[in-house]
Amino acid sequence: MNVLDELRSRFAVALRDYAPEPAELLDMIRPAQDARFGDYQANFAMPLGKRLSRPPRDVAAEIVARVALDDLCETPEIAGPGFINLRLREAWLSRTLSEALADHRLGVPEASPRRTYIVDFSAPNVAKPMHVGHIRSTVIGDSLCRLLAFLGHHTVGDNHIGDWGTQFGMILYGYRHFCDEQAYRQSPVAELARLYRLVSQLVDYWELKKSLPDKQSQFAALEREVAAAKTKGVPEDKKVAKEQASELRRVEARLSERRGELAEQGAKIAAVENDPPRAELAVAHPEIGAAVLAETAKLHAGDAENRRLWREFLPACLEDIDVIYRRLGVRFDETLGESFYHDRLAQVAEDLEKRGLARESDGALCVFLAGHATPFIVRKQDGAFLYATTDLATIQYRMERWSPDAILYVVDHRQGLHFEQLFATARQWGYEQVELQHISFGTVLGEDGRPFKTRAGDTVGLSGLLDEAVSRALRIVSENDDAKPGGGELSDEERQHVADIVGIGALKYADLSQNRTSDYVFSYDKMLAMNGNTATYLQYAYARVRSIFAKGEIEEAALLASGTPVALAHPAERALAIELLRFPEALAQAAADLRPNQITSYLFELANRYSSFFDQCPVLKAETEALRQSRLKLCALTARTLKQGLHLLGIGTVEKM
Repeated sequence: MNVLDELRSRFAVALRDYAPEPAELLDMIRPAQDARFGDYQANFAMPLGKRLSRPPRDVAAEIVARVALDDLCETPEIAGPGFINLRLREAWLSRTLSEALADHRLGVPEASPRRTYIVDFSAPNVAKPMHVGHIRSTVIGDSLCRLLAFLGHHTVGDNHIGDWGTQFGMILYGYRHFCDEQAYRQSPVAELARLYRLVSQLVDYWELKKSLPDKQSQFAALEREVAAAKTKGVPEDKKVAKEQASELRRVEARLSERRGELAEQGAKIAAVENDPPRAELAVAHPEIGAAVLAETAKLHAGDAENRRLWREFLPACLEDIDVIYRRLGVRFDETLGESFYHDRLAQVAEDLEKRGLARESDGALCVFLAGHATPFIVRKQDGAFLYATTDLATIQYRMERWSPDAILYVVDHRQGLHFEQLFATARQWGYEQVELQHISFGTVLGEDGRPFKTRAGDTVGLSGLLDEAVSRALRIVSENDDAKPGGGELSDEERQHVADIVGIGALKYADLSQNRTSDYVFSYDKMLAMNGNTATYLQYAYARVRSIFAKGEIEEAALLASGTPVALAHPAERALAIELLRFPEALAQAAADLRPNQITSYLFELANRYSSFFDQCPVLKAETEALRQSRLKLCALTARTLKQGLHLLGIGTVEKM
């Protein structure tokens, strides 16, 4: 049972005569922040009293007299200016805990109505190794799929793979001109990735080289503007002087930004020119950018040789990606590349034009949207289609295939404008009933506050990230096991198994415990800490609970079948019980906000409540057998809740650590 929902539904009946639309007031019923004020608190009497021009305490007293809570709560207390403090009855708590223990869903109700969600997440580009930038979309999307499915919704995890874009034009060009055949035979994906990086660098080199004079000219103009601003005298009028100083700071900031951009551009050009073999390749391929686009166009047009090579490259590239997913424990219900939608693109553009939603502008076919300065381009001047066209075709296909109620796109915040325009266009095109939502997220940062990269300045590969997390976890697991009073208990194989689960769990949790819209600083040491809000701490809490059952040789099935009631005489027992019964609330809030960190916050608080209970309430050495069984039931429900909550985050548990 979701206790918060139950309380709100009961108060909704009592509030009908005071507010025809009480949703805003009902949102003011929340868990109490301090146990001295009960378990839940209703704070709506103050705004309601103001609205009715009546004393809030009188309004609170009237509503309490109307609401039916006798079976659920002790007599409500009206405190201060009109707070309604609610304390759950101990008998009700004991009975509801027993029901949760007997329920494989731990008391979490199934959603009604049941919706169909498509969650579009991960979406790597084929033939480019997955890197740290893919971790957020992958683990956030996977967690949302698990959560929504557990709540009873029909959920489709969809991996929209980039297997058709310009990166394949780069690979095709690189394969024809720079391929090391022996390296390709030994490790096709590694060689294709090398070719992609090489061609991408050469394309960038010529683009940067050609744009450099203009950039230098713009920089010089800004320098002159700053110099001119500095020579101006200080006006006597203080307001004008302040505006003048403000404008100078703005121009200086632009100059500093351009200086940094110019330095970065120069460094990239120098990286090629100072490397003789690479410089020689650059000189030999001055039109490489246009050639790459031509290779891409040939692939899309059905060129036999380009299609043959594409089919040859694809299986190994997809398997390379799947290795990462298997390590992460991530699965998809649908995996379709951009190539799947290629045959729909012309029809999409034609239909938009026919309906008057798109029109030509400078040779390109564009959708002009109110409130947007730039158009949404669906066909370029040269006739090529864009991501915009593919994304519209994908919506069309998904509506035909799944008839979803909602499509969630787990993509970083930098794509915000694209999705605004995509959703606006889709609605004009006729897809008004489906909910389209961009589940945006921030950037993974290094300790220097910049996007997380290797010391050489390269993007960190996801495979290497997983290896390092597991390696560090193995070291911690081994040290802790060796430090046990009786010596190590785990075999080498068991240590490796635990390290895999702990290391990868730590990596996921470090991401999922953040508010997804925020950037966060990546730190192996922090994410593997045995205390604080980490997966390792929660996994250890679970293992500690399980060790009680192992040490006491407790058969959990027999324990759960016993009729011993759960006693809550000790404050730590009651606090743990209340937290256990808030699991449905935490999941409902996480689903409403589509933020997995609501689950991590709940699990961390649960583990803390259990730690206090464990320290204050002997379990195996409880004073009576009835109390022993009662506390064992609290332990069992804690372990199952921790395990289920971590599973919804895609994180495993181990019986020993």
